Amino acid sequence: MIDTQSLTRHFGDKAAVENLDLHVEPGEILGFLGPNGAGKSTTVKILTCMIKPTRGSAWVAGFDVEHDPMEVKRRLGYVPEAGALYEALTAREYLTMVANLRGIEGGYAERKVSELLGLFDMLDALDKPLSAHSKGMKQKVLISAALIGNPEVLFLDEPLNGIDANAALVVKELLRELASQGRTILFCSHILEVVERICTRIVIIDQGRKVTEGTAGDIAAETGTESLEQAFAQLTGVRDTAEVTRGLLSALGAPERADEGGQRTDRRA
Repeated sequence: MIDTQSLTRHFGDKAAVENLDLHVEPGEILGFLGPNGAGKSTTVKILTCMIKPTRGSAWVAGFDVEHDPMEVKRRLGYVPEAGALYEALTAREYLTMVANLRGIEGGYAERKVSELLGLFDMLDALDKPLSAHSKGMKQKVLISAALIGNPEVLFLDEPLNGIDANAALVVKELLRELASQGRTILFCSHILEVVERICTRIVIIDQGRKVTEGTAGDIAAETGTESLEQAFAQLTGVRDTAEVTRGLLSALGAPERADEGGQRTDRRA
């Protein structure tokens, strides 16, 4: 499970996360939403022991992220929003290295690597260098790396970024199955339709603070809107989309068109 109490992180005078309380039970897929700069990635970095909080507490799988970071790391899998890979390695070499770091070695590690990449129909790319992989293929390798240690808790930051529709369907179904086994999943995404379909509960933060939580239906009802997308826009202070669109079109100006003689004319004239 995941628990935070008054979790806070400051960067100089700026509060990236402020007094954040989260509770995610085993078997839950929590959609963790917010606009750019809301504090999502900072929160995830604290929970994965990459940075320390300024104050407050956080526990993952029952262990304190500050006092027992190695125990936390043994129990989690993480797909970062912009994951870096050792691109000189092949997919097999990279995942074998990750498996070895997780204490998985020998023939069992080889089987795990083949099973995971087989899930994504990538067995023919096992021995190609990662530098030759497409963005979507690299993302599949990152997801495989997060899963290879059989984690109790999964942190997924835009996990479907760049992968094809068929692989996305596999990932969504896999997350549901993992949750049914009692794993805890924190899912960050800007694709609200996906969050609405697969997450059992949603937390929305803005400017480092939690503004609401509940199911997609609860949040829409609370805000008097018809969808999670509309509720998100209202809660995070987004201006009317029609107004924004008109402003953008005005900034772009009217396009040119050809007159009867084939000359280009500007509609703004």
